Amino acid sequence: MTIQLNSDNNLTLHEAFRTQLNTLITSELSRFGEHITRIEAHFSDENGQKEGQNDKLCKLEARLEGMKPIVVSNNGNTHDLAVKGAINKLKASLESTLGRLNNH
Repeated sequence: MTIQLNSDNNLTLHEAFRTQLNTLITSELSRFGEHITRIEAHFSDENGQKEGQNDKLCKLEARLEGMKPIVVSNNGNTHDLAVKGAINKLKASLESTLGRLNNH
């Protein structure tokens, strides 16, 4: 499973945060690893330098073998909260999608 991290112009992803994200995404989605070819994570700060509630956005796109990508997004007060919420949404979506495939 390849993980690609992207950010908008208002945000710089430091190496320590990139490493933390790779570890978190890999560990949380490892049981789906045989189905996922690539994960793309997109981070943005919707208010730029201004303060705001839930203005950090994480969008995760999971590319599955032979299927359309699954995309989820989550807002949070921090990028850490945004990514954790997006991972939970992605896990639920993957369980649903792959569960339907196994039932057929």
